[in-house]
Amino acid sequence: MAQYYDIDDILADEELVPAVFLEAINGVGLFESNDTNRVEPRSKVELPFWLARELHLRQAASVSMPPCFNKKTREEIGADGAHVDLRTRCSYFYELGCKIVQLIGDKTIGSLLLVAFQTRYKEVLIKAHTAASALTPKFLSLLTKEEIKLYDAAKSSTAAFRNWRMGGPRFQKASVLGRKRKPIGEKNMHFCLPALWRIGYRLGCS
Repeated sequence: MAQYYDIDDILADEELVPAVFLEAINGVGLFESNDTNRVEPRSKVELPFWLARELHLRQAASVSMPPCFNKKTREEIGADGAHVDLRTRCSYFYELGCKIVQLIGDKTIGSLLLVAFQTRYKEVLIKAHTAASALTPKFLSLLTKEEIKLYDAAKSSTAAFRNWRMGGPRFQKASVLGRKRKPIGEKNMHFCLPALWRIGYRLGCS
């Protein structure tokens, strides 16, 4: 179930995945040329993930491996993962991968996501931490939505560090340091001294 207030999770659920209907269903309206709005068994379609998941759970359709996780993509990631155009394949590559593996049970997707992230993470941080170059826009066009967020966070962190290094505020006074201590009156000293004596005795200072 999508996180209700998370727009990225909702958009990830809209990614299309291949599915095959296991039984006839009326009133679906997937094909414009079909006046009856009826889908026959073994019909191959592309459905939003949220719909494919619900049909899969009701055993009305089976879900297949999305093209973005196919053999070609795996080979490209293995060869030069940092420069593979994942955005055109799937804007929410990692999010969809975590979701789809629960339906199709292919554990190799987890390994693929890990390799892709490890090989691309370093390149994302390098581009974010170095000065802007003419190649940066082209590189950003290859990134998924998740990687863009990572890039923006790293860029913001770098800007904050540079501001600090150039003379920005270095220390912030803790609120507790601004509080004035209450004077210890004679009555309070009467109760404090025995406690201090006990502490001094334990430290060997009495």
